[in-house]
Amino acid sequence: MQVLIVKTSSMGDVLHTLPALTDAAHALPGIRFDWVVEENFAQIPTWHPAVRRVIPVAIRRWRKNWFGTATRQERCDFKRQLQQERYDAVIDAQGLMKSAALVTRVARGEKHGLDCKSAREPFASWFYHQRHDVSKQQHAIERIRQLFAASLNYPLPTTAGDYAIAGHFTPAIGGEAYLVFLHATTRAGKHWPEAHWRTLIQLAADAGYRIKLPWGTEQEQLRARRLAEGFSAAQVLPPLSLAEVAAQLAGARAIVSVDTGLSHLAAALDRPNLTLYGPTDPGLIGGYGRHQQALRADDGNMESLTAEHVWRTLQPMLPPKEQG
Repeated sequence: MQVLIVKTSSMGDVLHTLPALTDAAHALPGIRFDWVVEENFAQIPTWHPAVRRVIPVAIRRWRKNWFGTATRQERCDFKRQLQQERYDAVIDAQGLMKSAALVTRVARGEKHGLDCKSAREPFASWFYHQRHDVSKQQHAIERIRQLFAASLNYPLPTTAGDYAIAGHFTPAIGGEAYLVFLHATTRAGKHWPEAHWRTLIQLAADAGYRIKLPWGTEQEQLRARRLAEGFSAAQVLPPLSLAEVAAQLAGARAIVSVDTGLSHLAAALDRPNLTLYGPTDPGLIGGYGRHQQALRADDGNMESLTAEHVWRTLQPMLPPKEQG
C-alpha cells in the first residue's frame, strides 16, 4: 500500500506526524509513505523507516516571487514529481488552504483530511474526498494518529505514540556529560532572558556539565556568543544541518528549551527535556513523550521563571553521569 502524506510545516507539526506513521506500519505491514514537506524540513521524514520518498516543496520561498520564471519552473517540476504515482490514499494532515489547494488537490489518489469542524482552516476540507471528524481537544499528535487510523481503516492504538526515529541517531557511549540549551525561538514573548540563561549556565558548569548552544540564524549566533562569554564550559556550536543538530541532542544528558521546533525534536529523540513556557499553553502542543516536562510561568511572563527554579526542576531529570 502506497500513501502520500501532505504535512509541509512547521518543524513541530512535521515531527508530530511521525507517531501516526508508526501506528500505520504496525497495523498494515508493508505500507510505505511518500511525504510532501517544506524543503527546510526534508531531512526529518527520511529518519522514519516507513518513508520511501520525500518530495520537497517550497511554498514559503515561492510566495516571495510567485510568478517569477524560476519559481514557475520549480512549481511545474514539483507538480510533475507529485503526479508520478497514483496513491492508494492521500492524507492531508495539514488542514490549511494553501497545502490543500497547491498540493493535495493535484495529487493522484483518494484524498483524506479533516472535516470543516476539525481543520484549522475549514475551507481546506473542500479538497478532500473523505472528511474525518477529529476532536480538537487533544494533543496534536493524538489528532493526527486518529486521522491516519480513520483514513486507512485500522483500529486506533491505545498505547502512547512512538516517533520511531531515536534509533536513527546513536550517541557515543561514555561520551562527555553535556547539556544542550535551546535558547532560540521566533516570538519575543517566548524568549527567556539572557541573564537567566547565563545564571543557568553557571549552575550547570558548577555541577560539572558542559553546555552546548546551537543556533540557526546570525541573530541566534550572536545571542549564543553572548550567553557563552566568559564560561569555559559553554560551547557555541558551529553551523549544523538539522541531522547534525539531532545528533547533538541525541547525545545530551538533558536539554533545556524554550517553545521552539527543536524542543519537539528533543522529545522525538526521547531525551530528557525541560521546556520553558510563558504566554503559550503547552497543553495541546507541548512536548509529547517520555522524559518531557513543561515549566510554565504562573503569570505568563518568561522573566518570572528564575534560573534557580529551572535548575531545581531539571536536576531530577538528569541521568547519572556515568550512563550514556
